[in-house]
Amino acid sequence: MRFVEAIAKKIMTVAEAKAQIQAWKVAGKTFAFTNGCFDILHPGHLYSLAETAKEADYLIVGLNSDASVKRLKGPGRPINSTESRAIVLANLVLVDAVIVFEEDTPLELISTLLPDVLVKGGDYTIDTIVGAKEIIANGGKVIINPIVEGFSTTNIIEKIKH
Repeated sequence: MRFVEAIAKKIMTVAEAKAQIQAWKVAGKTFAFTNGCFDILHPGHLYSLAETAKEADYLIVGLNSDASVKRLKGPGRPINSTESRAIVLANLVLVDAVIVFEEDTPLELISTLLPDVLVKGGDYTIDTIVGAKEIIANGGKVIINPIVEGFSTTNIIEKIKH
């Protein structure tokens, strides 16, 4: 299979991801999950994704849909479409699957997939991480990655405007 075809297959439906996870589990493998808008990918995102990928054999990224980003970030967002953001993430070697979700939070997705490891950025606490209770109750672990100072999509957008 050509590499380009493999990249497109990394963007999965929930059903496709569940089948892939089952195959990983049969092989004794684990997977980590993180999520976000990833509107303009920057070094802070890449650091967090790389740190998350270290926590398990595979990495699944939950990606907020355009409608979800608009509700969370405001009417001027997202800058890049869901499809564009998914393609960029799928092109990263350390990302094994990308799943788009429509809701404001990935709770339903996390509860359905039940990752071995759930990871979020340092601006969260265990109590504020959506899905943390469900993962811990299922025997998984929750990790908070430190924030890389100086990088934010909002700041990038402001810099472009000025």
